[in-house]
Amino acid sequence: MHFIDLQAQYATLKTDIDAAIHRVLDHGQYIMGPEVKQLETALAERVGAKHCVTVSSGTEALLIALMALDLQPGDEVITTPFTFAATAEVIALLGAKPVFVDIEPDTCNLDPTLVEAAITPKTRAIMPVSLYGQVADMAEINAIAARHRLPVIEDAAQSFGATYRGNHSGHLSTIGCTSFFPSKPLGCYGDGGALFTDDDALAQAAREIRVHGQSARYTHTRVGLGGRMDTLQCAVVLAKLPRFDWELQRRRELGARYHQLLAPLAERHPGFGLLTVRPDRDSVWGQYTVFVPARAKVQAALQAAGIPTAVHYPKPLHHQAAYAAFCCPDCCPHSVAAAARVMSLPMSPDLSEADQDRVVAALADALAGLSTGT
Repeated sequence: MHFIDLQAQYATLKTDIDAAIHRVLDHGQYIMGPEVKQLETALAERVGAKHCVTVSSGTEALLIALMALDLQPGDEVITTPFTFAATAEVIALLGAKPVFVDIEPDTCNLDPTLVEAAITPKTRAIMPVSLYGQVADMAEINAIAARHRLPVIEDAAQSFGATYRGNHSGHLSTIGCTSFFPSKPLGCYGDGGALFTDDDALAQAAREIRVHGQSARYTHTRVGLGGRMDTLQCAVVLAKLPRFDWELQRRRELGARYHQLLAPLAERHPGFGLLTVRPDRDSVWGQYTVFVPARAKVQAALQAAGIPTAVHYPKPLHHQAAYAAFCCPDCCPHSVAAAARVMSLPMSPDLSEADQDRVVAALADALAGLSTGT
């Protein structure tokens, strides 16, 4: 069993993906070829944004977004410590300070009730993360940001395709950033990403920054970087788009089925629990993640049964050496608690119900073994 079954997806789309790749090989425009603009147009239309700017990775999307907002050394950006390092990494790379705010214990997303108290005269932006495929409470976060005249950057690396109050992840704030890393809901076959905005000036800045700050060839109007998404990767994503709605529906169905099958275990086993999906949004389950007791033992039991698992994430960022100076170790207790208990189960659109039943049965046996000491 695969944790994420990319092979099955490719087998289904092989003819279209191979043809898309060969079209690029035939025309030879490997950098900024026609597929780049085609993908940007398709994605902007999909999420309802005025602009889509494809970039070389989800990390670059966040970095370019902050550069477009002119983040300066000494500035502060409010974000969550319970995320992949890229979220805080891009803030620190620009000499700014990530200000960590704790999560909601049931969704693992940034807790909006704690954001306003973290704002200081140095705050320049708020960066919530749409973790595991579910969007944070963007309406409340945007309202706080509006009161303080701050931009909001949605880190939507795990949630492309998700909706919040009828709107699409990526188009819920000043700038939305996503990733096309292969394991993401919409993935390419390498690194890739995109940012979305309705702001013409920010979009123009992002386009210039991704090509070394050029407004025209060899005309460098700002400091930039090499952040273009390869034409081949854009072609792969374009070939995957026609199946994407089916995949999203399948993810939602499998997530709901996991919830239904696992709910009895949450009632029987203390310390085992499910993530909450708020009623005004959905989740595309970039990872299907649960809370487990004695995680190492549970993972070992599942591995013995042939079930792969992963941990997203085993240590919050303020407990990582690179970011420890930005926050005291005792802050963000819900992030610390979640990091000790979260475990992700196999999830992809091509996961079969039979394999899902195997996962649930193995997890039930592992939890029962904890109770009996076996």
